[in-house]
Order: sequence, then structure tokens, then C-alpha cells
Amino acid sequence: MKPKKSLLNQYLLFNFLTVTILPFSVLIVMTGISPTALEEGGATQYHSSIILIGSILGTFILISWLFFYRIRKRLLRLQGAMARQSDNGIPHPVSIEKRDEIGQLEVSFNNMIQELETSRHREKEEEGLRRQLIANLSHDLRTPITAIRGHAYRLKKEPLSVKGQESLDSIDTKITHLGQLIENLLSYTLLTSGKYPYRPVESDIVRLVRTSFAAWYPVFENMGFCIELELPETTFKWKVDPQWMERMLDNLFQNILRHAKDGKYIGIQVETKLQRIIIEDRGPGMNGESAEKGAGIGLSIADLMRQEMKLHWEFETNAGGTKILIGKRIQENGG
Repeated sequence: MKPKKSLLNQYLLFNFLTVTILPFSVLIVMTGISPTALEEGGATQYHSSIILIGSILGTFILISWLFFYRIRKRLLRLQGAMARQSDNGIPHPVSIEKRDEIGQLEVSFNNMIQELETSRHREKEEEGLRRQLIANLSHDLRTPITAIRGHAYRLKKEPLSVKGQESLDSIDTKITHLGQLIENLLSYTLLTSGKYPYRPVESDIVRLVRTSFAAWYPVFENMGFCIELELPETTFKWKVDPQWMERMLDNLFQNILRHAKDGKYIGIQVETKLQRIIIEDRGPGMNGESAEKGAGIGLSIADLMRQEMKLHWEFETNAGGTKILIGKRIQENGG
């Protein structure tokens, strides 16, 4: 749409009047002063003419400065509106003062903001539908998985060949992994939507690690893992949710069991002096290949819980294994 008041037209009109009036005024003044007038005391008239010319020139400079100052002020206002963002990360719209080129730029800026807000609203609706779908699927899949597991358990009591028993064990393993995946999907959906209950309290970290790993100890032992567990007598406390902390550790242990089982090693250490937890394996590393490598939802859940509990972790990984160091953030310890 063509602007109603063009800045270019205003500037051209301003320059036309200036280049017309200023020389014309100078011409009138100079032609009105004759040599006789100068000889007869026309110096005063000459000085008055010079002052008039200077005034006209000064007026031109002042008007020119005001013209460009207003343009710059409007551009800076638009720039400031682009820099300031609302709570949703989108800038606020600006008021349209004039319908010139800058006004059209402001109209385009407001249209862009409206499109961004519409797109953000649509994304939120789609994300809500996606989360609801995952929650519904997770709930609906639990019943048939429980039934399949029950039938598999019943078949274990029946006489089977060696191959049949191996197939049944494989089915049981896959059902277990599928159940864990469904649980992780549901947990991830609840965490990202802020619906996973979080109740932080001052918690004994050594006790939490001991309790969490106690349920996994026979699993790793049956898998032939070399287990090195170093838990000191003294302890320290973090303000965390105990259930979240155990879930985070469970996901890390599960990750080792699935992706680092070839190394047959797990080391768990709690350092009270540095107030940190160290979990180590001898698998192929986080960048290595694993037969059961998936989408990493379990690790993503652990990371979301870690961030909410204001924990910090570091990964030292290579082809010889992975070491995870978990501690409180520096500002939490006052360091």
C-alpha cells in the first residue's frame, strides 16, 4: 500500500523551497544595494541584509536538523520495540503515528508480531494435543502389556525346548523394555508440561544412593557385572525431591545396563568432601554404538529432573567408558 504522506515528497518539497527561497532572497538583497547606497552610509542596510541571509540559512539548518531528528527518533523507537520482549518472548506492538514509509514499516512490524503470536498459540495447541496423545497411549498400552507379561510368566512354568525358553526370555526382556519406554514417555510428558509433582526436602544423599542402588544390585550381579561401591559413613544433604533423585539415578543405572553391559563394570562413589556422586562404567562411551541404543528418553528425563533440582553434572566419556559426576550448582554451595 502506498503511504499517504511520503517522506521523500516532504524532503523534496523542503529542498525545493530552500534552494528557491534562499538564492532569491540573496538576489533581492544584493540587487537592492547599490554602490551609491554604500557610499551614502548604506553599511547598516548591508549588515541587515547579511543578517537576513544568515537567518534564512540558519532556519534551513534548523529545519533540516529537526526533520532528520524526528526520523531518527521514530527509528530508535521502533528499534527499542524490537529489543523489548514480553513474557512470551515476542515484542510488543507499536502505535502507528503517521502513514509514511516508517509508518508502513511499523505496520509490517505489528503484522509480524501478530503472525508470531498466532503461530505460538498454534504450537501450544499442537504440543498440548501431542502430550495428551502420549499420555492416552501410555495408559492404554499398560493393560495389554501386563496381560502379555502374565502369559509369558505362565509359559515359563511349562516344559519348553531350549530354543523355546530362549525365545520366551527374549520376549520377557522386550516386554520389560517396552514397559520402561511407556513409563518414560509418560514421565517425560508430565515433566515437560509441569504436571509431575515436585516436593524438595533436605535429603541424606548417601542414604538415597544406597537405597536406590540396592534394588539394582542383584540385577547387575546376575548380569555378571563387577560392582565397586564406595559409600562413606559420613554424609551430606541436598534439598531435592527424594523420589525424583531415585528416579534420576534409576535412569542412569538403566542406561548402563542397556548400553554399557559389554563392559561388565559399574562403579558408584559418593564424595562427602566435594559433595558429589560419581557413576562410572566401561562401555563403548556415549558416542559409541550400542545394540539397544534408542532415543535417549531416559537420559532426557534424568536431565530434566537434574535441572529442576538445581544439580550440575559432567560427562567424561570415551571408547573406554563413561564417568558421570553429579553435584550441586556452585551458587547453591555458596562457592
